[in-house]
Amino acid sequence: MEKLRVALQKSGRLSEKSIELLEECGVTLDGGPGRLLVSSPDFPVEVLYLRDDDIPQYVADGVTDVGIVGENVYVEKEKPVNIAERLGFSRCRLSLAVPKSIEYEGLQYFNNKKIATSYPNILSHFLKENNIQAEIHEISGSVEIAPGIGLADAIFDIVSSGSTLFSNNLKEVEVVMKSEAVLIAHPKLQPEKQHILEELIFRIRSVQKAKKHKYILLNAPNDKIQEIIELIPGMKSPSIVPLAKEGWSSLHSVVPEKDFWQIIGKLKEKGAQGILVIPIEKMIV
Repeated sequence: MEKLRVALQKSGRLSEKSIELLEECGVTLDGGPGRLLVSSPDFPVEVLYLRDDDIPQYVADGVTDVGIVGENVYVEKEKPVNIAERLGFSRCRLSLAVPKSIEYEGLQYFNNKKIATSYPNILSHFLKENNIQAEIHEISGSVEIAPGIGLADAIFDIVSSGSTLFSNNLKEVEVVMKSEAVLIAHPKLQPEKQHILEELIFRIRSVQKAKKHKYILLNAPNDKIQEIIELIPGMKSPSIVPLAKEGWSSLHSVVPEKDFWQIIGKLKEKGAQGILVIPIEKMIV
């Protein structure tokens, strides 16, 4: 049977989150330590472990069918591959940063300056779009130390919490792009592999949707049911089950996590009691 080959980063946070996502989608990976190619026994997928910078090239060449990579790497490498799905984790941003002592007043600061980065293509496009003439100094790794050792006047790098910038006496001054993990795919997959990819994306969306919702159970007086239904309409409508106590019912529904605390307060105002909130593992709609 044909298998869909998926490229993952060898190690690191993105790799861990990618493997976790696949396992939540029912794709078990039983490979031992050090194995670079691992097949799943329960889904037609095999995983190839690579350096993250190499994944777009391998997908473009057809060595692997799809890959999970940071959007920043996808954009930087400029390979002829497609984003098949945005995955919502490993969020970060690519930003320009300067020494804290600089009184930054705008992009013109970067004219005739030297900027250190591991993302020369993204930076070059940004500078060109903004008519900035600067020298790009490409380095791999430890970009944040460049101003401190006199290698550059500023840096362009990934920022998550900002703690690395702070510890190197730098401050973020311009956000150039926001990034997250993406599933990239070869643009011309064979029909059978395309079908496997579509099934995988369906599972990914089910897992992601579940994480954004909560299953809620509560007891409510019957004369308040209609008002409560308006607060928790569910996917179609709540389930209502009569309780042994006369005049009361149990309501079961699904609510978006982002609205959860606001909804809980309103439910209590309407007389809801015994409210239980349960995580959802998968959500098929």
